[in-house]
Amino acid sequence: MAEEQKIKHIVRIANTDLKGEKAISVALTRIRGVGTMFSNMVCKISGIDGSKKAGLLDAREIERLTDIISNPEKYKVPEWMMNRRQDIETGDDKHIITGDLQFTEQQDVRRLQKIRSYRGFRHASGLPSRGQRTKSNFRRNKGKAVGVKKKSGAKSGRV
Repeated sequence: MAEEQKIKHIVRIANTDLKGEKAISVALTRIRGVGTMFSNMVCKISGIDGSKKAGLLDAREIERLTDIISNPEKYKVPEWMMNRRQDIETGDDKHIITGDLQFTEQQDVRRLQKIRSYRGFRHASGLPSRGQRTKSNFRRNKGKAVGVKKKSGAKSGRV
């Protein structure tokens, strides 16, 4: 009982509010740009057990996790774990999180549209850009479902 009262219900890591009741390896995946493998790696580097509740972390552990997530290059994280490899402007491998990730994605789409590439056209029209079929799928983006129109009147069997 005493341990439950020490749990902080909301923990702030990397400018994101995380639920304190969840295991830290699961809670870290709520940060935009951090997936399951990356969160497990962060827990391993920091020396924190991944099954430990996020609300039980002290300030020093939270600060260490935030530093590892925001600067993984400093901790010699392999480049294949980064989400922005060979950046177009700099050519560097880096890991982008939260609002910066959303901004970068928007800029990439705008660049594709500006250079008038095929993928840019597909993004602009709201269609899939990676070769998927569109006859029966992606109706959410294109409009209502396509079907056979029913005939009205005497031919439909109504009297």
